Parts: sequence; C-alpha cells; structure tokens
Amino acid sequence: MNKSSFFIVGQHAVIEALKNPRRKVLRLFLTEESKKNIHRKNPKQNLLKDIKVYFKTKKELDKYSTKENLLHQGYVAEIEHLEKPILKEFIKDKKNLTLACLDGVTDPRNIGSLIRSAASFNIDGIIIKERNFPNESKLMFKAASGAVEYMNIFEVSNINSILKNLKDKNFWVYGFSGNANKKFTEINWSGNKILLFGSEGFGMHQHTSKYADFLVKIDIDKKIESLNISNSAAIVFHHLSYLKKKS
Repeated sequence: MNKSSFFIVGQHAVIEALKNPRRKVLRLFLTEESKKNIHRKNPKQNLLKDIKVYFKTKKELDKYSTKENLLHQGYVAEIEHLEKPILKEFIKDKKNLTLACLDGVTDPRNIGSLIRSAASFNIDGIIIKERNFPNESKLMFKAASGAVEYMNIFEVSNINSILKNLKDKNFWVYGFSGNANKKFTEINWSGNKILLFGSEGFGMHQHTSKYADFLVKIDIDKKIESLNISNSAAIVFHHLSYLKKKS
C-alpha cells in the first residue's frame, strides 16, 4: 500500500474524506467558519475527533490552491492513499456488474467529474490505466466533490489485457464511438458489462477497440461533433441506473 501523503482542497472533498473510515487524514487546515460549518452539517458526528486541526485564515490557505487556480472554501486536508481494490477479487461471484473503463482519458477534471457521476448512478467501479490516473490531483478530488471516497477505482497496468481477461469471465464490452451505427439506448443491458470510453481527442485506441463486443453511440444533434467525456459518461450511467430501477 502506498503510504505517501498529499493535499486535497474544497468543502465536499475534505468532508467526505473525514467521513470515510478507510481514509487516513493526517492534518486538517480550516478557517474558524469552515470548522463551524462541519459541525452544522454533521451534528450527530464528531468528524474532527482524533484529527490534528490547524486554524488558518483564507489567505494562509490560498497557498494550497492558487497553483491549480482552485477555491479551497476554507478546507485543506493532508491525506493518505486508500488501499487499492483488486479487480480479480472484486468481480468474484458477482452478477450484473457495470464497470466503466477509461482508455486514454487523462484530464483530472474530466476524471473527477466522471467519478462523481459514476458514484451518483451506482456504477460498480472504474478501470483506468495506472499511469493515467492522477491519484494526487487536487483538481480531480475537487471535481469529484467527495465521490472518490465511494468509488471502486481499479488502477491497471494494461487496459487491453484486462479487457481480454474480463471477456473470458463473461463480461460484455461496449465501446462508445461517435462512428458507431447502433444507439446505446437500443441495447439490452443485462449481465456483467464494461462501458469502454476513449479520450476526447482521439477516442479509443484502435487496438483497444478490437476488444469491444459492440460499438455503440450516444445520439446527439448532428450540428455538434461530440460531447465532453464526463458528460457522455453521465448520460450513459443515468440511463443504466434508470433501467435498473425499472426492472
């Protein structure tokens, strides 16, 4: 397990980290107002118990967020990494799993927004290439708005080999492409499935797309070339969540 620490900023990112019993919060930097706000929002929980809290002015906290041009909102925390979930163990004996797989998506804001949407619509996990996952990015944590604490994120060394392995374990792989003929709303979404999303600029890597059992698209107005990756994912996640509730 990676025991190195890093800083996150923002109200939701910090408060959700405090709520997560698996997350080690080493130090907390708050304004007097943000401390009061934590107690107001969580009257039945003492989230600051056993936490080293340091009170700072907003100006003093600016140094933790000005580089990324982020608003800290009076909340800064130094935290440790969570223990990484193991995909092989997670999928064992489970049915009707829905996993998102990100092929070449690297922008921290997009990844954070996508994590937030995935947690909102009960996606079971996200598969991402280890070197593409900005696991200490303040921007990603801020964009995820605390959802990192609730999402299974599987960091893997090779996307293609993982897809091949999952296909052997009876997962269906659906690749999202603007050039696909079939709309994703026309699919019978059953069984264990992988939602494969490529990067905004280049889409899925050609070799990776070969692992898709089906290529599907989101039907949008022809005047618009494409959607932002996090918006695309949110549309798909919501649709699958809606179908699950109906069934």
